[in-house]
Amino acid sequence: MPSPRQEIYATTHEGLIFTAGGLAEGASAVRDDFLAYDPTSDSWRELPDLPAARHHITLSTLGDVIYAVGGFSGGFPDWRPEASAYAFDLARGEWRDLPNLPVARGEHVSAVADGRIFVIGGRVGGTEGAASFTEHRDTGRVDVFDPATGMWSRGIDAPTARNSAASAVIDGQIYVVGGRQYLGQADGSGVNVNVAALEVFDPETGLWSVRAPMPRGAGGLAAAAVDGKLYVFGGEQWSPSQEVFADGWVYDPATDAWAAMPDLNVPRHGLAAAAIDTRIFTIGGATETGAGDVDAHEMLTVAR
Repeated sequence: MPSPRQEIYATTHEGLIFTAGGLAEGASAVRDDFLAYDPTSDSWRELPDLPAARHHITLSTLGDVIYAVGGFSGGFPDWRPEASAYAFDLARGEWRDLPNLPVARGEHVSAVADGRIFVIGGRVGGTEGAASFTEHRDTGRVDVFDPATGMWSRGIDAPTARNSAASAVIDGQIYVVGGRQYLGQADGSGVNVNVAALEVFDPETGLWSVRAPMPRGAGGLAAAAVDGKLYVFGGEQWSPSQEVFADGWVYDPATDAWAAMPDLNVPRHGLAAAAIDTRIFTIGGATETGAGDVDAHEMLTVAR
């Protein structure tokens, strides 16, 4: 990447991969740059900056528009969840404001299905004006943006409240996997506990279903879909020990089963993943729990 960063997401459009914002400089600096990667030329280029610096801001593509939703402002631990939403018109090359999310949030996932953007889970302010990581709470809340009406509506909550999960769309259904929960303890402290759950939302029926969990739960992992299968990479854990994962896993919906894939060369969390045809790109992230942002960029080709 042009510079190291973590806590980023990616989306694709016409053979290009886009990512925006993120944390840098040991999770103390928040970025506002908007970047495009061209696998054909193996090169990056800079696009107009985000309207505001954000990390954990999700990107989703619908038509010729990229939607950037939510995220946090501020470096750790002063993370303020934001309700802002923006749209980048790829034809005009400019950003515009969208109506705010009904509830400010970060560490969520977003996905496009049925012509709408679904924003799922994450962390919301547990107190009025919450601006610190310890003041947030996990949610399973779903908010849905319809570009045709320009309005948000409430979706059906996910079964599991979690943050730092990953998602991908397969056959029009949204797969949400991994992540973690921040659980309060009796002494007033909190602990991050990883989640292995895989849950699938079908917009046609409006129902969630629970599938086989990951072999090992991971927070801050990345996911992409290729040929009807779900691929996940990396992540971290804070409890019972601090560790950053290189794991690669693939899930087959036809058999409801997971299998191991080649590990990342660089173990990391807070990375982004995107698929172009049969190639999966894993971008950025961090090599230490909560810090260690890197510019790593790897590619895995999936055999057909």
